[in-house]
Amino acid sequence: MRSTRVRWTTARRTLAVLVGMLMLATGLVACGGEPKNTGSVQPQGDQLQLTLGTKDFTEQIVLGELYAQALRANGYKVVLRRNVGPTEVIDQVLLDGDIDAYPEYLGVTASVVAGQDLEGKSAEQIEEIARDYYAQRDQVMSEVTPFENKDALATTFLYSQENRIRTISDLRKLDEFTLAGRDIFRDRQQGFRGLQRLYGLTNAEFLEVTGQATYNALDEGDADVINVFTTDPQLADGRYLVLDDDKSLFAAQHVALVMNESKLKTLGGDKFMSIVNAVNAQLSNRSMMELNRAVDMDGRDPAAVAERFLRQNGLLTPVGG
Repeated sequence: MRSTRVRWTTARRTLAVLVGMLMLATGLVACGGEPKNTGSVQPQGDQLQLTLGTKDFTEQIVLGELYAQALRANGYKVVLRRNVGPTEVIDQVLLDGDIDAYPEYLGVTASVVAGQDLEGKSAEQIEEIARDYYAQRDQVMSEVTPFENKDALATTFLYSQENRIRTISDLRKLDEFTLAGRDIFRDRQQGFRGLQRLYGLTNAEFLEVTGQATYNALDEGDADVINVFTTDPQLADGRYLVLDDDKSLFAAQHVALVMNESKLKTLGGDKFMSIVNAVNAQLSNRSMMELNRAVDMDGRDPAAVAERFLRQNGLLTPVGG
C-alpha cells in the first residue's frame, strides 16, 4: 500500500515539474526570451475576404470569374464587382479602397496610369514600368499572362482588297474613312489621338460604338475600319483582316492582377499569389479567345464558362490539396 502511495506522489511531482517548465517556456516566449516564429501565418476568417473588381467588357468579366472561383476553391471569400469601369475609373476605385484587386493590361498601366510614352518599348520594358510604378504606390502585381490583348485596327478582307490596305499606314491613301470604336479609345494616345499624331490619319471620322455593335457597324457599312482587341472571338471566323501596326503604336498588353501590398499580406502573400499565377499560366491567346467566344457568341454565362475552364485545367483543387 505504501509503495502505491509513493508512486502516486512521485507522479504528481513529475507532473508539477512539467507544468512549471511549460509555464516558464510560455513566459519566456511572451517576453521575448525565445525567438518568435517569423514564418508566414495562414490567414483565417475575415482576413480571407477580398473584393475583386473588373472592367466593363467580356474578357475582364471572364478573368474576374476565373480568379474568384480559383480563390474560393482555396478558402477565400471573394466578392466580385463586375463592370466597375475603364482604367481611369477602376484604378481610382482601387486607390480609394473600394476594391482590393483587379486585372489590368500592362500597356494601359504604363501609358494611361503612369503616363509613359511606350513607342518602341518591348513587353519586358512595359512590365518593368508597370511594376515600378505600382511599387511607388505600395501596390503589387501577379506574374503576367502568356496572352496579350492589344488594341488593333481591323477591316473586312473585301474592303482591304478593294482599297489595297494591309497596314495602318495604308489608310492615309484614302480620301476619307470612318473608324468605329468605344468612346474611351477616342482620346487616348494609344487610340484615335495617337493614330492621328503618329500615322497622320486626319482623314478619319470617328464613330462611337462598343461591343458587338462595332463589328455590326463594319459588316453593315457604317464603318470602314474598327478598333478591335486581338483576342476578340470574331477575328477567328476569317472575314476580317487585322491591319499591321507598322509604326508600333499599340503597346504590349499582357495582364496581371494588381492589388495593394498591405492587402496581399493579410491574404497570405505568396500562397494567395500562387493561386492567381496558376490561373494566369493557362491563359494563352487561343484559350482566351475561346473563353470570350463562349460568352459573346454562344451566349453562355461567364461563371459557367470560367468554371469549365478551371476544372479542365485542374485549377479548382486547393493548393497543397
